[in-house]
Amino acid sequence: MKRLIILVLFFFLTRLIVAAQSNARIDSLKHQLSIAKNDTSRILLMGYLCNAYKTYDFDSVTVWGKRALALAQKIGDAKSEIRVLYSWQNALENHGDIPESLELNFKAMKIAEEKHYAIETALVLSNIGTDYWDLQDYAKAITYFKRALRANEGTPNTFESKFVHINSLLTIGDAYSQMNRLDSAFFFVNKVYKETLNDDYHPAVLLYLGDVLFKMGEREKAFAYLRESVMLTEKNKDDYDGADACKTIARFFKETNQPDSAIFYAKKGLAHAQAIGFRMDILINSKILASEYEHKDVNQALYYYKLAMATNDEMFGAKKVKELQRILSEEQQRQRKLELDRIAREGRLKQYVFSAGLAILLLIVFLLYRHSKQRKKANEILEATLANLKATQAQLIHSEKMASLGELTAGIAHEIQNPLNFVNNFSEVSIELLQELKEEAEAGNKEDVMAIAGDLTENLDKIHRHGQRAGDIVKGMLQHSQATGNVKEETDINKLAGDCLNLAVNNLKVKDKDFDARLITHFDTTRPKLLAISQELSRVMLNLFNNAFYAVNQKAKTSGSDYKPEVAVTTLVNDGKVQVIIRDNGIGIPDSIKDKIMQPFFTTKPTSEGTGLGLSLSYDIVVKGYGGSISVDTKEGEYTEFIISFPKV
Repeated sequence: MKRLIILVLFFFLTRLIVAAQSNARIDSLKHQLSIAKNDTSRILLMGYLCNAYKTYDFDSVTVWGKRALALAQKIGDAKSEIRVLYSWQNALENHGDIPESLELNFKAMKIAEEKHYAIETALVLSNIGTDYWDLQDYAKAITYFKRALRANEGTPNTFESKFVHINSLLTIGDAYSQMNRLDSAFFFVNKVYKETLNDDYHPAVLLYLGDVLFKMGEREKAFAYLRESVMLTEKNKDDYDGADACKTIARFFKETNQPDSAIFYAKKGLAHAQAIGFRMDILINSKILASEYEHKDVNQALYYYKLAMATNDEMFGAKKVKELQRILSEEQQRQRKLELDRIAREGRLKQYVFSAGLAILLLIVFLLYRHSKQRKKANEILEATLANLKATQAQLIHSEKMASLGELTAGIAHEIQNPLNFVNNFSEVSIELLQELKEEAEAGNKEDVMAIAGDLTENLDKIHRHGQRAGDIVKGMLQHSQATGNVKEETDINKLAGDCLNLAVNNLKVKDKDFDARLITHFDTTRPKLLAISQELSRVMLNLFNNAFYAVNQKAKTSGSDYKPEVAVTTLVNDGKVQVIIRDNGIGIPDSIKDKIMQPFFTTKPTSEGTGLGLSLSYDIVVKGYGGSISVDTKEGEYTEFIISFPKV
């Protein structure tokens, strides 16, 4: 019984200690640790120390986490090991270190599942769901929270069991809200609201319920619930829920154009978040303040913008993303290994025989391949050298042509990513719904079966629509880029110019996600047509658009905040000719090299960024292929304008 009480207190105090970050608290814990009489108490106190350090002191968090974990492993106490990992990840998750938090959670889940610890498994699954919620992968978050609820079924009615139940239902509701499935969101959040009246969880439930009601259009009720949540968190001196409540109500005041109130609550939310090192709310409140101060106080706006950017980099920078990918890959490999182990147990002998046979076959193939490769190696080297010398110039020209295909490919990838994301997300949710449908059907719950079937129908309809959208994008791009030999077809110059503009800007955003420019189009209302091979004209326009975006991007790096990059495209019929005019307000072209820009291999870009063939090939296509012309008007440091003229159809 004594051991059970210690374990329950360990979990319960994990959250409370976050609000007690002070040197006095740390000194007190260290003193208690120095006089502790058994290893279980020492593990418990070191777990507290994990959560007691002030904002961003991750070195201390790591030190105490490692010490507690090592001691738990030394005495062979698996449950204490899980609780140490839980306490350690809780400190990291609260401070926004999601990759590290996920890694510790996956380690804890592995132990809990191997030992068949029900409540510990439920707790860890709930935490993993929270991590995925922080990563905005709401479909996967819902999957883990539902797994946590199933693992929690039948466990004793303890504080931990109640925490899993409430946290899972509440965050499932919020995840549905973020996915704009408001009816489902209200169902889960309202269920928790009814269960937690006059409860310690009540302030948190109020802010989630207010969030859903605001999105459903019941703004008066939403503000009432949120104000009550803010009042209760202030009364309870709860920085954790206070940060969330103030952030949410500040966002609503921003959306309802009440800037003073938005600033007031965002500042309170930021103060709460900074007090506990809660990075997610530091990021969101900083963004709100930067936006609201943009038209009030530029210095304040810049201050909060820098704070938001620094916090965002700490949470989601390249290093964090790489670490997250590694952790998810390792967990995926672990899950795959578990599945392979299960298969191996069912047919181990057959697998061994097959593996041995495959290994022998691969060895024979390898030996044959190596023998053949050695015989041909000398001749291949000589032939390759001669071929490379002859093909160098041809390859350079070909690579420039293929660059256009690369631009198209990048553009297609960017355009198609959004509908594919929808298809993936709704597919994952539908799989979960099918499992629920089976369970409800077996239980004979007809109403629930029909409700779930309705959700499935809705999901499948959305999958169909977004899949159709992706198909339309691919079909359009293939029609746009498919080979047509030398056959010229009637081509809508407005549509071609618009497509190429979008592809060029999407491709640049893939390479530089911070790039932004104003796109301006002035298309002739008569929709002029040309007899043309569309992929040839696409190559010309993509090259000119890429040069324009490069010019404004270079200027943006050296100009002040007053500079606004702009790229414009105009189509018109003038003097019996169809013209396409591409203009940018970038770095311009010096007069000294203006006459050289269309010469082969002449470029002003760094060696790794340009070959000098783009304008040369574009000139050949327009002038030699269509009897048209290309002219340029430019002023160094101010603008560049290319005018392409074609004979009218």
